[in-house]
Amino acid sequence: MTREEKMDLILKKSAYDAGDLVTIVELLRSPGGCPWDMEQTHKSLRRDFIEETYEVIEAIDNEDPALLREELGDALLQIVMHARIEEEAGRATFEEIAGDVCRKMIHRHPHVFGEGKADSVGEVLANWESIKSEEKSRNTTTDKLNAIPRQLPALMRAAKVGKKAAEMDFPNTASVLQKMSEELSEVREALDSGDANAVLEEIGDLLFTAANLARKAGVEPEEALTRATDKFVGRFSRVEALALGAGATLADMSDGEKDVLWEQVKKAQKSEKNG
Repeated sequence: MTREEKMDLILKKSAYDAGDLVTIVELLRSPGGCPWDMEQTHKSLRRDFIEETYEVIEAIDNEDPALLREELGDALLQIVMHARIEEEAGRATFEEIAGDVCRKMIHRHPHVFGEGKADSVGEVLANWESIKSEEKSRNTTTDKLNAIPRQLPALMRAAKVGKKAAEMDFPNTASVLQKMSEELSEVREALDSGDANAVLEEIGDLLFTAANLARKAGVEPEEALTRATDKFVGRFSRVEALALGAGATLADMSDGEKDVLWEQVKKAQKSEKNG
């Protein structure tokens, strides 16, 4: 089918499907298409892919189905764009990529598509990891640790590394708290020494331990930090509003005056929460 025939077919439609999206991206990137789309590469689209993923997460967190539908479409567009770049390079088509993941899902669900057995979520996850390790020839724990992408958010990666390294995991939360105390002491020593590299290293150790404390407590560290940051922003905005209402700015106030406002807001929020 010629470009003109594909264009005519797309323009005559009143409803579209995934196959049409593949065709539209092909038209955008082929000669006569869109200059911006034609010059995109995997690397140039990298940041867009990350942003679209987080916008999907935002829609999920806000429980907004209309927004989720839109953002899932934007994320799907990113996938089709990357698939098209691979097809143009002669490495893989969208259909081949979809076929690969279909085969993967069938192979990793032997309890559904084969003779395997898994009566609980725990067994499903254990089987998945076992099959995945076999597929990827990850025979040692080190292999599995190195397979965790460095590009993950640092707290998320730290928690995954801690979980995978079961042979050296903390036995309980009390042991992690003890380690936190040790790491905090080492941070103080590094700060006292004035050694910037030592400070960087010791604060990293402290954060790594904090991520593992969250994991051992059954808390997602990324979610915990997001909530803490949201709480700080909300509390800060109310403190600043109080200061501005009194005809002052936080920059002009003493630490003691800011502490008074902070405690005032904190007490009010606690009362609102309990009320």
